[in-house]
Amino acid sequence: MNKTNSIIYFLLIFSAIITGCSTDKEKPKKPNIIYILADDLGYSELGCYGQEKIETPHIDRLAETGMKFTQHYAGAPVCAPSRCVLLTGKHSGHAVVRGNDEWASRGKVWDYVAMIKDSTLEGQRPMPEGTVTIGSLLQEAGYKTAIVGKWGLGAPHTLGIPNKQGFDFFYGYNCQRQAHTYYPVHLYKNENRVYLNNDTIPPNTKLDEGADPLLEASYAKYNLNDYSPDLMFDEITQFVNDNKENPFFLYWATPIPHNPLQVPKEWVDKYVAKFSDEKPYLGERGYFPHRYPHAAYAGMVSYLDDQVGKLVQQLMQLGLYENTLIIFTSDNGPTYSGGADSPWFDSAKPFKNERGWAKGYTHEGGIRIPMIASWPGKIAEGSQSDHISAFWDVLPTLCDVAGYSTSYQSDGISFLPTLINSKMQEEHEFLYWEFPSYQGQQAVRMGKWKGLRLNIFKGNMDIALFDLENDPREQNDIAAQHPEIVKKIEEIMVEQHTTPEIDRFKMKELGDI
Repeated sequence: MNKTNSIIYFLLIFSAIITGCSTDKEKPKKPNIIYILADDLGYSELGCYGQEKIETPHIDRLAETGMKFTQHYAGAPVCAPSRCVLLTGKHSGHAVVRGNDEWASRGKVWDYVAMIKDSTLEGQRPMPEGTVTIGSLLQEAGYKTAIVGKWGLGAPHTLGIPNKQGFDFFYGYNCQRQAHTYYPVHLYKNENRVYLNNDTIPPNTKLDEGADPLLEASYAKYNLNDYSPDLMFDEITQFVNDNKENPFFLYWATPIPHNPLQVPKEWVDKYVAKFSDEKPYLGERGYFPHRYPHAAYAGMVSYLDDQVGKLVQQLMQLGLYENTLIIFTSDNGPTYSGGADSPWFDSAKPFKNERGWAKGYTHEGGIRIPMIASWPGKIAEGSQSDHISAFWDVLPTLCDVAGYSTSYQSDGISFLPTLINSKMQEEHEFLYWEFPSYQGQQAVRMGKWKGLRLNIFKGNMDIALFDLENDPREQNDIAAQHPEIVKKIEEIMVEQHTTPEIDRFKMKELGDI
């Protein structure tokens, strides 16, 4: 962001937050910021985005009282790189973390029991010391900062843990592999393990031999005592209570609705009554089996929705609601593994949901996500924006919301003017993604155009071109009809790619050595 725009945006937000101060002498209180990141939630898995089977009244209410974005994009099509882009404001051609990296050189990192015994096997390869994040910038701006949920950007005992990356408080899963069960043996509170009242049931454990798959009792071992989202929400409630007198930034990185299919029985029963009987999921696509997979998945989303409603109610009771910006979104598109059935829910509608089109891929179904922003008195109720934005815009936006000017150069453009209905919104010339997994991918969004280069590791360097206004499902490659657009997109792909610091993310096909 250039210096002129920074000054303009600062004046905009200062004008917005000073309105409503009780006296001229009273110092205006900085707005609280709550950023809720769902995990693998598809573009249309909320009622306000057209979902017809899953009920999400509380999140829908946020849209009714705020703004719904229709062209917002994740940082990447999978967990860790998307979160790195979000927190650092650097797109995936510049970010340190560009793919999931389980840091396998340490040993049995996929052995759940081994990780419990040895904490040095947990976690992902860390972001480096000194990384600038949303958390560290808002700390400088005077905010108390917290992340509750899933981290995935630095293993225990490294400089990549949340408390060394800009967060005063952390509770949840350090390791995204540990998050492959909602009944873990432990979570983390800041830098220390907190052991739970759960047995060790490793992910991918199948039904007992001879168990009847039609009996709910056969699945009892997958539902233990301490349900991690309950515990994490308790910590959220406490953090808000503890900081009601201070400006705070809460990054709620819930693991829901990422696999496995695990949710308290009342939420499953709600949808069994709605959907009637269904075929069990027996674990053939990983994670844990479930007697009622559709009901469980819908129940997980509704459970999260219920928690959002409780958080909003708490803010109201504490008198904080009107001075709090709430953003709700997802880290990437819907999955197709572990019993999740995105085609049945039409989870990415109007985009394609199937494997190869959603999570893990830079098609629209994999990276276009829901995003809702609610801020009473600042954001117009029931508004909608077609502004094209992405995760790397969140850092400059939240700095502007906090009234904090920084010299840090992100790849983002603040969308605060869009939130407060200013005519001064700067637009992106293009958005860029690269993904060194799933056979290697690059993507560019430029106005209505979408350029895709897939299967790079198989030697493909051709760019497919789609007109998203007329072909949102990316079915008709019109590259041959628009060579000048393809040439421009290719130039962007070359210009925006920098050689990764981490060897795992290098693509020799792009010239990395």
